[in-house]
Amino acid sequence: MSTSTLDHPSDPLAVFERADELRDAGHEQIVFCRDEPTGLRAIIAIHDTTLGPGLGGTRFYPYAHESLALTDALRLSEGMTYKAAAAGMPLGGAKAVIIGDPATVRTEALLEAYGRFVESLGGRYYTAADVGTTSADLDVIGRTSSHVVGRTTTAGGSGDSGYATALGVFSAMQAAAAVSWGGNGLADKVVGVEGVGKVGRHLVTLLLAVGARVVVSDPRPSALDDLRESASKVQRAESVLAERLDVYAPCALGASLSATTVDQLAATVVCGAANNQLAEASVARQLKERSILWVPDYMANAGGLIQVGGELTNERREDVLAQVRRIEHTVGEVIRAALDQDVTTSEAARGVVDRRLAAGRTA
Repeated sequence: MSTSTLDHPSDPLAVFERADELRDAGHEQIVFCRDEPTGLRAIIAIHDTTLGPGLGGTRFYPYAHESLALTDALRLSEGMTYKAAAAGMPLGGAKAVIIGDPATVRTEALLEAYGRFVESLGGRYYTAADVGTTSADLDVIGRTSSHVVGRTTTAGGSGDSGYATALGVFSAMQAAAAVSWGGNGLADKVVGVEGVGKVGRHLVTLLLAVGARVVVSDPRPSALDDLRESASKVQRAESVLAERLDVYAPCALGASLSATTVDQLAATVVCGAANNQLAEASVARQLKERSILWVPDYMANAGGLIQVGGELTNERREDVLAQVRRIEHTVGEVIRAALDQDVTTSEAARGVVDRRLAAGRTA
């Protein structure tokens, strides 16, 4: 077990070449982790602990270069700061990435080694699940670290957070629908759900229950099969972005909203579970100019954070879900502020975050 720069001669932009970016990122701490016996290579990024310890999932992904892994960790951890602050949680923002294909390199020994790195931070970082990791993985990580949330219920955790995340997205979508279409909300609206994994499939069920018409896409045939009883009630598409939609719900990986895709997008509302949906910050202005109402991702997808964060204060599940549903109220306030002030929803949401962080610094 050792800290490392993860520099590698085949990486065209490895860590040492990125000193300026690391300096300007504004993060409190970035830890590069390497364990030779297990092959573990990981990055833990702690962005801001003003409101409490950093909490964020561990993404296990086969990044083509270490520089891409670092970029992901930096962006995702900053997003967790905003998410916790916007949700009113006593938590800071952090995130971790493990480099590699979990289908081929994941072992219990590797996860235990990773847990030791998490534990070495002394509670500044609590880890949870993300893309490529599961509650079962967290049980293994929990053997070597006490700073793990989202473990299986058998191990004393709150279990998979997919439903809570989906409920938060659905609640946020209802707020946007109320502003866009009034009392009927999502009934009879065409919602394109991009990615029907552990969050998207729950979102589909919630949407069907209120009478929405759902179009889904996912490059993995098995994911579409996992819709089970909902499968016969949805339309499948190669790409939901190519469909005429009322709502576009990105629930896969981020950066799907670029200048090009927004120019082609036929939807009134964008609201989904994916992190870092904007390829560039300027896309928020482009969405506003096209009269497309975008719910900032870190507000919509905070349900999972609310669930696992509730483990630290022993919240009851019914109270956690009630707090998740309050995302609808918070998002509604942000949308109304954006309209009243003639600013983007991104700017209005950031105002909420900045005020809460400022209050935390002076408390």
